[in-house]
Amino acid sequence: MVELLAPDGSRVQEPLRYDFPSSTSNALPVIPKPLPASTEKSPAMVTLAGTGGVSHYRAAIWPEDSFHGNYVVLTIPMDDVLSTLNQLLQLEGLISAGVVVATAILALLIIRIGLRPLEKMGGVAQDIAAGDLSRRVEPATPKTEIGRLGLALNGMLSQIESAFAERTASNRRLRRFVADASHELRTPLTSIRGYSEMLRRGAAESPVDADLARRRIEEESIRMTGLVDDMLVLARLDQGRPLEMEPIDLQAIATDAVADARVVAPQRDINLASSGAVVVNGDDTRLRQVLGNLVRNALVHTPPQTPIDISLSTEDSIAKLSVMDHGPGLPAEDIDRIFEPFYRADPSRSRDSGGAGLGLSIVSAVVTAHGGHVTVRETQGGGATFEVDLPLAGT
Repeated sequence: MVELLAPDGSRVQEPLRYDFPSSTSNALPVIPKPLPASTEKSPAMVTLAGTGGVSHYRAAIWPEDSFHGNYVVLTIPMDDVLSTLNQLLQLEGLISAGVVVATAILALLIIRIGLRPLEKMGGVAQDIAAGDLSRRVEPATPKTEIGRLGLALNGMLSQIESAFAERTASNRRLRRFVADASHELRTPLTSIRGYSEMLRRGAAESPVDADLARRRIEEESIRMTGLVDDMLVLARLDQGRPLEMEPIDLQAIATDAVADARVVAPQRDINLASSGAVVVNGDDTRLRQVLGNLVRNALVHTPPQTPIDISLSTEDSIAKLSVMDHGPGLPAEDIDRIFEPFYRADPSRSRDSGGAGLGLSIVSAVVTAHGGHVTVRETQGGGATFEVDLPLAGT
């Protein structure tokens, strides 16, 4: 509505209503007295109280010279605007609260879904802590951070499992080694004790029995000393003690081994095939022990007339030494265990002819300490072939 008011706030004439035609409202604004000052260009903008069901009006008041100093007042009811604003504020509050709640729920779901792989890892970790080292965590993929964590954990678990398996195998080998060593040492010690008692009980009165007792005591002592020396060699190599590394000509060692074997078994056909000098870095004593054990193994475990072939060659910076016999060979189940300490392929073979079972173990340990490896395979036509590969000097 528009009103024409005097400066003191009294109405000069009835207000003009610009309401909807169907409106029957008798609401009016409460005009302040006196009216606030204003200019023609800048009307005074005030909020007024109202009557007749309207609580607030927004009013623009400015002077009108054409009406002799009176004021023109334009008022607009604000209840609808304020009601809409309140509804809008309430609606925005509800929507904001709903968005916050929905965001919290969605975040909780996302976090729960994201942590589900970690929960699976936790379950697997409990099984692993219980002793099942074969379990692996999932997921294990490089595409996500949790997947990369799974890969790292699986790698760590594999190393731990390998370490435990190696420790278990090492303990098992140690127990078996101690048991076998005790068993091997018990035989000469028993013999020495028996012959010592024979001497004490009166063998000295019989020169023949006395000579037999002394000879057997000496033989068993020598055999026991050799057994202890072999075990010491294996222990030192297992501890990783350094060897005396110097240039060694394998051809010279092979020539000496063949000469020694021909003296021991003159009826044998023992051949050496070598293209020339083959120099490696190694310990001369230990390498001679390797070839000596392989040749002695062939002499002991093959018939007397069986030929033995020794070959020496080079291939791709590798020295290749092989000892080939044409005897009965090795059963397939013995090939995998032939290099174990105190293992004998033929359980019925006596210790006097077959030794304690440490020769091939020493061969494997010495070759490994020189950075090489030894293998055994069946000889074509029957027999066993032991092949030793060593790095050439300067490689």
